[in-house]
Amino acid sequence: MVAFAPSLWSSSFSKFFSSSGTSPVVDAQGPAAIDYQSILEENEFHQLADDTIHDLQEKFEEYGDSVQIDGFDIDYGNQVLTVKFGSLGTYVVNKQTPNRQIWLSSPVSGPSRFDWDAKTNSWVYRRTKANLIKVLENEVEELCGKPICLS
Repeated sequence: MVAFAPSLWSSSFSKFFSSSGTSPVVDAQGPAAIDYQSILEENEFHQLADDTIHDLQEKFEEYGDSVQIDGFDIDYGNQVLTVKFGSLGTYVVNKQTPNRQIWLSSPVSGPSRFDWDAKTNSWVYRRTKANLIKVLENEVEELCGKPICLS
């Protein structure tokens, strides 16, 4: 076991962290900081998330009527929207109330967590700045070969 002298540890520690208290190892393209003052009140979160999920449900139902995909099915229950595209994959959209987020499970891009962005009035994935609606529109068109308008 190697023991560090206090002065050596202090020197190494201060080199690892900048004067701003952040690590130089942190990726500058990482997630945006959470603005805790902009976190939604629970009732506002439910209204926005419910409206979004119900709008998605309606748009996917319309889309399902216009495409011929074996195994296409939509289910909404327990605040979870499941959209099955048969052998192409399944999307799951649900609310995460404690985090004030909408979570998306995608057969194309995997799991994502979207926060409400009041500046753009949209659900945005903090890591990539991707918009929930745009992600779904792009991926569904890629999967099915037919554009979908979810906005």
